[in-house]
Amino acid sequence: MPDPTASILVSTLAAALVIFVVAAGLRSIRQRGLSDGGADDLAWGKVSVGHYQALDLLGAAFVFVVFSGLIYASSSGPQKPVTALGAEALLVSIAFQFLIAGMVMAFVVRHVRIPTWLGLSWPSWPWAFLLAPASLIFMWLILAVMKMSGYIDWMNSFGVETTQETVKLLQESNDPVILGLMIFAAVIAAPVCEEIVFRGYLYPVLKKFGGVWPAALSSSLVFAAAHGNLTALLPLFI
Repeated sequence: MPDPTASILVSTLAAALVIFVVAAGLRSIRQRGLSDGGADDLAWGKVSVGHYQALDLLGAAFVFVVFSGLIYASSSGPQKPVTALGAEALLVSIAFQFLIAGMVMAFVVRHVRIPTWLGLSWPSWPWAFLLAPASLIFMWLILAVMKMSGYIDWMNSFGVETTQETVKLLQESNDPVILGLMIFAAVIAAPVCEEIVFRGYLYPVLKKFGGVWPAALSSSLVFAAAHGNLTALLPLFI
């Protein structure tokens, strides 16, 4: 049986697009029926979206197209062994992540201060010391349940790669330069850039035009598919 990774990842991106387009259309129809001062679910939650404009839909589309192209390129080209990745390839990957994050920031800083945009002035920030480990423990439980339920074996039956390339590279490489770049990418570059691109920009833009839950579903689907690994798709989405 051929590896279904590419087709499922593309279907995931298509599902994200359909969810948002339908939600945005329904929201537009509903808003036309609201009288002035009518209730609006955009006030729900802590993520402010008032400073986003219709032009930001182009920014969201840019993010979507970039990661769609990356998924297509990685699935259609010849697969190289992960150990063939060199320092140059890792540097390009890190630079690319910061480039996308920088372009996203350029869309936003015209309208709002960065601390306000990213929630850096959150008055309840000490909660992070509880929320972060609680989220980690929750994901460990999810992964444990998936493993005990036979999810990994099920993935293996399709012949898909069950370990992400970055994890495999960390496991197999003995080059200190490679390991140093991987640690930098995993601890700094990827978390910072993913927060900016997916949760800092894509989610609030989709919330502005589609509503809270469609935005959460769509941005999570894009985030999960962008990693290019079928086995990790479900836990990354969660």
